[in-house]
Amino acid sequence: MIWEETLDYYGVLIEESLKDYLTKVLQEAKAYNPFIEKVYSKLEEFAFRKGKRLASCSNILTYSGYTGMIDDRILDVAVGIEVYRHCILIHDDLVDREDFRRGEKTVHKMFSERRDERFGEGVAIFLGDIAYTLATRAILDSSFEEDKLIKVLRVISKEYREVNESQILDLLFECEEVNVDEWYVMASKRAASLFKITMLTGAILADAPERDLKLLEEAAANIGYAFDIQDDIIDTYASKDQYGRPPCRDLTLSKKPLHVICALRSKSQEDSEALRKLLGKNLDPEEIELARLAIKESGGLEKSKEISKKHAEKAKELFLKTMLNEETKRFFTSFINYIEESLEWYK
Repeated sequence: MIWEETLDYYGVLIEESLKDYLTKVLQEAKAYNPFIEKVYSKLEEFAFRKGKRLASCSNILTYSGYTGMIDDRILDVAVGIEVYRHCILIHDDLVDREDFRRGEKTVHKMFSERRDERFGEGVAIFLGDIAYTLATRAILDSSFEEDKLIKVLRVISKEYREVNESQILDLLFECEEVNVDEWYVMASKRAASLFKITMLTGAILADAPERDLKLLEEAAANIGYAFDIQDDIIDTYASKDQYGRPPCRDLTLSKKPLHVICALRSKSQEDSEALRKLLGKNLDPEEIELARLAIKESGGLEKSKEISKKHAEKAKELFLKTMLNEETKRFFTSFINYIEESLEWYK
């Protein structure tokens, strides 16, 4: 698959730059305090767990899509994007009470072992904040022109605020009845926010035309919707071996992903009530199957898949209108096709 091969290739370049940057950060921490050095070493370990580097690769591919090259400056920016993504993950894991991320302990769990939960949670909050500052520093140190960096940091600051607003709504929805329109309000600042940062940052630094910035912002929003729907469906229907964590975690937390909202608001009262009774419970294997069946039989699964595909097709249409080179267009088209195809794994 084109998108996976591309991520593997550019991911190596990004990880080399990320290693250099975090090594410098660790040296600074060592000169300050040995425990702070340990905290930063955990951030490094967390950032180097197995992953696709989708955000940072999208950033440099958008840049190269307009410039035809990848230089040290954009690799420095990609490092900032990668650290930024992990600042969000640290806080997300804490709020969702996750014990594991990519098969290993989450940051708050690692530090809870040193003393207690309060200590671990406190360190995770502060380290997530630190990671945000390290992300912006990496970008500022990239040697791009000052006016471009100001534009980029305005985008990042705006989207960071918005993704946190989204997280607040996600928490609120756990204890409220939610409709599709309300889901869109929340999701407009969720994965969509990260895709906007990656693409707009690369495009701004590459002097992309103003028209393309608007097209990319809309494309990013549509990819974000499609990606969120897919990721949430995977949480419900994939096995622990496939996904790396127990299924139906969202249901356990009473979250309201789109396919659950569609099921709860379906005409099938029997299925919606059966599903409602399972929200907020630690589900056993039999209850997991009941939840999956209720979502499917109510039409919630198919409805959300249709919406995801609609946004995926819109994103592809928008990319074709940009002045990105063919390599970058193929990458994004291939990735979007993967999102659409993966929805068919769950029927």
